[in-house]
Amino acid sequence: MSSLMVQGTTSDAGKSTLVSALCRWLVREGVVVAPFKPQNMALNAAVTEDGGEIGRAQAVQAQAARLAPHTDMNPILLKPNSDVGAQVIIRGQPVGNMDAVAYHAYKPVAMQAVLAAHERLSSRYPVILVEGAGSPAEINLREGDIANMGFAEAVDCPVIIIADIDKGGVFAHLVGTLELLSPSEQARVQGFVINRFRGDIALLEPGLRWLEQRTGKAVLGVLPYLHDLHLEAEDAVDLRQVAKQQEPIRVVVPVLPRISNHTDFDPLRLHPQVELEFVGPGQAIPPADLIVLPGSKSVAADLAYLRSQGWEQALRRHLRYGGKVLGICGGFQMLGARLADPLGVEGAVSEVEGLGLLDMRTELRQAKQLRNVVGTLALDQAAVSGYEIHAGVSQGAALQRPLVELQDGQTDGALSADGQVAGTYLHGFFEQPATQRAILSWAGLRDAQGLDYAALRERDLDRLADLVTQHLDTEKLRVLCGVPHA
Repeated sequence: MSSLMVQGTTSDAGKSTLVSALCRWLVREGVVVAPFKPQNMALNAAVTEDGGEIGRAQAVQAQAARLAPHTDMNPILLKPNSDVGAQVIIRGQPVGNMDAVAYHAYKPVAMQAVLAAHERLSSRYPVILVEGAGSPAEINLREGDIANMGFAEAVDCPVIIIADIDKGGVFAHLVGTLELLSPSEQARVQGFVINRFRGDIALLEPGLRWLEQRTGKAVLGVLPYLHDLHLEAEDAVDLRQVAKQQEPIRVVVPVLPRISNHTDFDPLRLHPQVELEFVGPGQAIPPADLIVLPGSKSVAADLAYLRSQGWEQALRRHLRYGGKVLGICGGFQMLGARLADPLGVEGAVSEVEGLGLLDMRTELRQAKQLRNVVGTLALDQAAVSGYEIHAGVSQGAALQRPLVELQDGQTDGALSADGQVAGTYLHGFFEQPATQRAILSWAGLRDAQGLDYAALRERDLDRLADLVTQHLDTEKLRVLCGVPHA
């Protein structure tokens, strides 16, 4: 067994992307490899084959490695539910809400879960590609670190550091990061990767040579900027669009403070017949054909925020003019008459009035529903697949008109009697082309087409692997991964 860890000078430096790229490159080279992230803080999650949740980025990395996602690939997941606290998930299951101070005290327990998961993966896969979190040079977080160098030191694995040149200051980022590490941590760093470069590489060469001489570390390569790379983001909402056909349907998504699984909307964002608009704070909801209320990690608080922005009135006006509304997970819960959190699962104990657009009531409970499902859409029997991650249990007359008939005989979601309002607990709802066609047709799009989102993701994973082959020192990477030469 051999592990190689990818750390970054900053968040969004390209760690997730590089691990995905290396996973797919190694698989194409005939190497069995698994991804691993000790600790992840993200509200984008996926459900694994063993019935837990992990960060969405690790699920994509598993796909890159041609594996089914498993909770051992991301043993610690932190899902923020306030500015100072988060739900702590250990090996796929929630153990409670903690503020930063409480979690810092809990880190020794978390570290044991991390090391045990890494050991289990190492017994099954000869190569483990590890992703760090944020930056290893956060000196205030060094004590008890389990996400970066603390983990690398514990398992004695080599590290490479990636930096994003597109942000500017790439040499300062790399040199400064290295300088803030301890001597043993500096010795662990085996090289640098520079990400998102555009321009003539010859103009960068003097800087690369200086960097190697200054640090004594090799530059393993420079990855070019890919303008149309579309892999699920770990946190930030991706606003990029593709070229649209004439007269696209307009879909609006209000961005809530604790929006979860906003990657649900990537298939619509990339759809040539959909003009997708994310509406943020202080913005009015514009005229649209379909408004989608997204998932939320703090449903009651986000519902209050939605009202404070004037978006409830906009929703009701939208419906009066014949528009359609769809709620996903937390957004589905908001559509009901009442939302109760008697145990304080998502924060303070509360019971609030919902939007009242569906005749149902939701109560949050400690146990989460975590599962992957398939079924058919009530609208036209289109194939549906997705995954559930929610603590809410919904009941009421609205559920007698389900949106989805599940393969196991159960049902999901609801469709209003007038056909204008619908809701579902399923994340990944839009990934099936048949589901896209059905929902877009329901929302008023003529001749709706389906986008093969899975094929797009596979294409981009292969493109990333091509970049590794073309632009990185693959011989050095083989050595670091403990892989024999080809």
